[in-house]
Amino acid sequence: MACKPLVGAEPVGPEAVGPKVRRLFADLLAHYGPQGWWPAETPFEVIVGAVLTQGTAWANVEKALARLKGAGLLDPEGLAGVDPTRLADLIRPAGYPRVKAGRLKAFVAALKKDFGSLTEFLRADPESLRAWLLGVPGIGPETADSILLYAAGRPYFPADAYTRRLFLRYGILAGPRPYEEIRRLVEGALGPDPAALGEFHALIVAHCKAACRKEPRCGVCPVRAGCKFWVGAEGVGFEPTMGLSTP
Repeated sequence: MACKPLVGAEPVGPEAVGPKVRRLFADLLAHYGPQGWWPAETPFEVIVGAVLTQGTAWANVEKALARLKGAGLLDPEGLAGVDPTRLADLIRPAGYPRVKAGRLKAFVAALKKDFGSLTEFLRADPESLRAWLLGVPGIGPETADSILLYAAGRPYFPADAYTRRLFLRYGILAGPRPYEEIRRLVEGALGPDPAALGEFHALIVAHCKAACRKEPRCGVCPVRAGCKFWVGAEGVGFEPTMGLSTP
């Protein structure tokens, strides 16, 4: 028998998880408003940003992207032709420059070999495309789902560290769950709607930066009324046992 999703301390069916996810989405949207994420001018810029943001703050990614744009290299052909050392120097603000340069070079080489163009890549069957992305060095599930959602407009949810933290505290999850289970939980709750999935993901990031930090700021949290972490008027709560380093 398949494992049921968890809400609070009791196992329940998807019919109980869905409304809690949708309530959280609605409350976050009402407080923070539309986020307009992902900030990019082209699908390829989304892809490059998704690789560069691994292990670093978005402000650092913006600096690296600006340097690539300034050098006229923010397209598949430009990255394919640039010397790896120069590429690493250009993206240095995003951290791990040689590693990330290698990942970008591997991506554009595989893109050219298997699809011929970015247009054909974006048209590919989404499940096949996800499997292909996961086969590219340095692209894991979260990066792959970010690319599928924000670059290709496909209904995949990036279940990142912010999502896991918030879901544990809010009570959507009773304990750590596998990445794929959390992703499918959200996709099942919101349906195959890329706009909704992208907005929810962006709102979670905004909320976890503003309130649901590693050291939570429950006093300013706009969703604490429905949050299991927040108990009583004095805000005494429980901390789910899951180590997350994201600030």
